[in-house]
Amino acid sequence: MPRGFVVRSLASPHTNREETAMHDHARHDRPMHDHRKLGRELGLFDTDPLIGSGLPYWLPDGAVIRHTLEEYIRDAERRAGYRHVYSPVLGKRELYEISGHWSHYSDDMFPPMDLGGEQVVLRPSLCPHHALIYRSRSHSYRELPLRVAELGGMYRSELSGVLGGLTRVRAIQLNDAHIFCTLDQVAAEAAGALEMIGRAYAALGIRPVRHRLSLPGAGGKYVAAPEMWRRATAMLTDVLDRSGLPYEAVEGEAAFYGPKIDVQIADGAGREATLSTVQVDFHQPEQFDLHYIGPDGGRHRPVMVHRSIIGSVERAVAHLIEVYGGAFPAWLAPTQVVVLPVTESELPRAEALVRRCAELGLRAEVSGPEHGSLGARVRAARLAPYQAVIGAKEAAGDEVALRLRDGRALDAMPAAEALARIGDLVAARTTDLWEPAVQRA
Repeated sequence: MPRGFVVRSLASPHTNREETAMHDHARHDRPMHDHRKLGRELGLFDTDPLIGSGLPYWLPDGAVIRHTLEEYIRDAERRAGYRHVYSPVLGKRELYEISGHWSHYSDDMFPPMDLGGEQVVLRPSLCPHHALIYRSRSHSYRELPLRVAELGGMYRSELSGVLGGLTRVRAIQLNDAHIFCTLDQVAAEAAGALEMIGRAYAALGIRPVRHRLSLPGAGGKYVAAPEMWRRATAMLTDVLDRSGLPYEAVEGEAAFYGPKIDVQIADGAGREATLSTVQVDFHQPEQFDLHYIGPDGGRHRPVMVHRSIIGSVERAVAHLIEVYGGAFPAWLAPTQVVVLPVTESELPRAEALVRRCAELGLRAEVSGPEHGSLGARVRAARLAPYQAVIGAKEAAGDEVALRLRDGRALDAMPAAEALARIGDLVAARTTDLWEPAVQRA
């Protein structure tokens, strides 16, 4: 068994100590891929010393994956009743003093900047900003639960020695959301968040190694409110018990303001990290004096449920690179269709097919004879989900002969039919390359 690997959750930036865990069941019976090496070889991301350590930039193919992933999450959140917002990546130091981040988490924050007599900080979290967004308007109990979501930037002052690839970075794009609800709504909202996580993992082909109930531990910096901790822990325990998911309770991994459910993933070496999280927070609604008007006309305190479906985009993409080795599901692949004209004579037809793909929202490119023999081009395009071969017969009949990434070769079919079926599979965000019922070979 490999030695333990220390990693901190990017899904929730409020852990009070770092995670160290190794499990035999974390091995997914898949080959090991180093996302740092493969990401550069595939032209997905890179770094430059003039930009700085822990600050990777995204190349065009990597940006396609990131954008597609972000759009999937936004769409899933819209369907689940979330309202999207934007908030600044800066905030006054006072904001984080109120939220508790400054006293509990300042070691991981960048130092304040003096601007016009005020101290401004790069935010370590989005939740204080969302609390203020909630507070900016009066709310009735009829509006609750109010689900606020954002794919927003946050920053962490990581030491140079722990930075690596996309998994440990200083600038983080977080898939974050906060649900403001009544006490009676907490369980349903937390359970709904777990269900969203499960659907996202199915679409992405991610298998969690375990679910963890993260609790406070001795010696950590936690909000001193025993009754608050008891209530929040009881709620999350009940949600996990009702979900039927096996889980482990681990002390010392809670956020400073409350317990959380962490969904753990692992790479091919079994190194474990948190990707997704669900948290119950009584602390920040009290700190920011949040309230809603109840049916009795009085002011009542909402509960804040923190929820992240894929955690940080950086960590999610790093994991996907390592899971798939660059052979991403068709809906995520930077290039979905590689069109292969057999000779120069079929090149105009191939270029026309690429334009048709673009009109249908499919990402396609031509690999013509100038790049070598057909066999060489097929091998070069091995990571693409679909290869559309066009010979003289296919060109004459407006057909394509599809080759799938898994080695299947389909009989020639009308180009319109092939693109429609590929488009349906991509729109379904499935990990399947072809429907068995319509397979032709």
